[in-house]
Amino acid sequence: MSSFKPIMPSLFVAICLLAITLSAFQPNVATAQVLAGIDVLQRDDFSSLAGQKVGLITNHTGTNLTGASTVQLLHDSTDVDLVALFSPEHGFVGQLDQANIDDQQDSLTGLKVHSLYGKTRVPTAEMLEGIDTLVFDIQDIGVRFYTYISTMGGAMKAAAENDVRFVVLDRPNPINGTEVQGPVTDAGSESFIAYHRIPVRHGMTIGELAKMFQAEWELDLDLQVIPMEGWAGRPGFDQTGRMWINPSPNMRSLNAAYLYPAIGLWETTNLSVGRGTDTPFEHFGAPWIDALELARELNAQGLSGVRFVPIEFTPDASKFANEKCGGVNVVLTQRAEFDPLRTALTIAVTLRTLAPDDWNTKSLNRLLVSQKTAEGILGGHSVEQLQAAYEEELEEFQARRAKYLMYR
Repeated sequence: MSSFKPIMPSLFVAICLLAITLSAFQPNVATAQVLAGIDVLQRDDFSSLAGQKVGLITNHTGTNLTGASTVQLLHDSTDVDLVALFSPEHGFVGQLDQANIDDQQDSLTGLKVHSLYGKTRVPTAEMLEGIDTLVFDIQDIGVRFYTYISTMGGAMKAAAENDVRFVVLDRPNPINGTEVQGPVTDAGSESFIAYHRIPVRHGMTIGELAKMFQAEWELDLDLQVIPMEGWAGRPGFDQTGRMWINPSPNMRSLNAAYLYPAIGLWETTNLSVGRGTDTPFEHFGAPWIDALELARELNAQGLSGVRFVPIEFTPDASKFANEKCGGVNVVLTQRAEFDPLRTALTIAVTLRTLAPDDWNTKSLNRLLVSQKTAEGILGGHSVEQLQAAYEEELEEFQARRAKYLMYR
């Protein structure tokens, strides 16, 4: 006799409800095979660079779909004369986390690698001598204060001043190219960590930003963007079919990239954002934080797509090295519902309420670069009031941005 017993109705309902719940966290999303600019350039036999003496601004993230480096591909091409290399913050191989980086030599090509994060942050006329075309191929993160787009902007200005053509090999915005959030850089406050008047989360690719920079700075520049193929819908990186490469020493996962605008925004205050731990930008804290109280207050705000778990951690480097910190692990539960800038503001308002004397806000505005928003936080404004105060400027940016979007 069979030992099979039918599932009781109540158990069957419970299993169905569990399946529905799990499906909310595991959406059925197709993965495309996105060709980045370097893939398109290679497929087209490097025709856009044929006969050119080329300088390449890149790092370890400049690879094609199969993992071959852009350096190697241009070096091996019989139609391209690769004559110079340039590297951004974190260096040519993306492993350095220091204030100044010296020039290096590339072992593959024997070419000098000019550091654009050392004595100078823009290519000099001497560096550009003998170069017909300057090519940019680096994976960005999609956040204003991540400096690779600043390196691109400075190089574009230098190319314009020295009559050098500029080519951008486009890549996906890894945290998607649809969401635009946060205050816009205050006019007159531009810097290397806020290179143009864009919001914290700009929702653009490097190629689209290059087009905006050229137009809005009125650069007399021969600019060409080699577009991607297959990035319809402007999805996040997990839907591109491409290999994730940590773009900098502390950006160690796609989850960290999504959380970066929420947590990294406040790292110039006296908070540890996880540098010196295994998971930077996925948690934050300080010795003066009561982890249980902070998690309870943040969870009580009912933010969509995210939960906060109380933790203790001890960084072995960077801020609060070898000091026990109370804090929270920030857990994404629904990425599509997660709003990192609302989360960032909620964190700030909560810290200001719970620990006004302990949270040092002297450098609150350094990465925010919005005096109005900073003053609102310090003045006790609600998250809704803070967001409403920059809504108009964000809408104005959306109108500016629309002119340069290359993908639908």
